[in-house]
Amino acid sequence: MTSVLFLVALFCLVILFKAVKIVPQKQVKIIERLGKYHRTAEAGLNTIFPFIDSVRETIDLREQISKIEPQPVITRDNVTMEVDAVIYYLIADPVRATYEVQNLRWGLEQLTLSALRNVIGQLDLDHTLSSRDTTNMQLRSALDSATQQWGVKVMRIELKNITPPEEIRLTMEKQMTAERTRRAVVTTAEGEKSSAILRAEGQKQAQIVNAEGAKEAAILAAEGQAQARLRVAQAEAQAVEVIAAAMGTAANPAQYLIAQRYLESLSAIAKDADKLVFMPYEATGVLSSLGGIRELLNVSAPAVRP
Repeated sequence: MTSVLFLVALFCLVILFKAVKIVPQKQVKIIERLGKYHRTAEAGLNTIFPFIDSVRETIDLREQISKIEPQPVITRDNVTMEVDAVIYYLIADPVRATYEVQNLRWGLEQLTLSALRNVIGQLDLDHTLSSRDTTNMQLRSALDSATQQWGVKVMRIELKNITPPEEIRLTMEKQMTAERTRRAVVTTAEGEKSSAILRAEGQKQAQIVNAEGAKEAAILAAEGQAQARLRVAQAEAQAVEVIAAAMGTAANPAQYLIAQRYLESLSAIAKDADKLVFMPYEATGVLSSLGGIRELLNVSAPAVRP
C-alpha cells in the first residue's frame, strides 16, 4: 500500500512538473496540442495539459547576432576577394519564425551570402572598399524584404573585413605611395609659388613706400624752396619800401636794386676771370645812377660836427 501511494505521488509530481512551464523574460514558448499550434506562452508562469500539450520551441526575442564566415565574392571588374559580415536581427513573429522556415539561422546566412554576392558584384573594387555604408544599407534592405515572411526583422548588417588578393593589395600600396609622393611634390611647388608671390608683393610694397617717401621729400623740398624765395621776395620788397621812403621821389628804388644785382653779377664774373674784365656799355649809366644815389644819401644824411 505504501509503495502504491509513493508511485501515485511520484506520478502526480511528474504531471505537475510537465504541466507547469516557467518562461524567462524576453522569451516565448510555442505550445502545440496534439501536434498542432495551440498558443504562445509569454514570460512568466504558464500551465499546459500533460501528454496533450507540448512545447515545440523556445524563441528568444532579444536581438540576435549571426556571423558570416569569410566568403569569396567577385566584383564587377572581376576581382575575387574575401568578405565576412555580421547580421543583427530580431524575431518579430515567433509563430512564423517557427513554422515558415526550417532553420532560421542557416536560412539567414544563405540569404546574406546571396545578397552579398549580388550587391558587391555590381560594384568595382575601389567602390567596394570606399562605400561600406552604402553596401550595408543595400544588404539590409535586400535581407529585410526577403525575411519578412519569416517574421524576422533585420536591424543592420555590417561588413567586417574586405580582403583583396595579395597582388592587388601590393598594387594598391604602390599606387597610394605614388599618390602621396605626387601630393608632396604639388604641396612643395605650391609653397614655393606662394613664397615667391609673397616675396614679389613685399618688394612691390617696398618700392611703393620708397617712391612715396621720395615724392613726399621732393614736395617738402619744393615747398621749402618756395617759402625761402617768398621770404626773400618779401625782404626785397621791404628793402625797396625802406629805400623809397629814404629817397623820397628823387630816385627810383627799383633802379637801385637792379644796379646792386648787376654789380654782384659782375663780381662773380671777375672771380672767374684772370686779370681782364669786360664792362658792358650800359655800366656807365648804372654807375652814374649809383653815384647819384650816393650823393643823395650824403645830402640827406645830417652833418655831424665834432
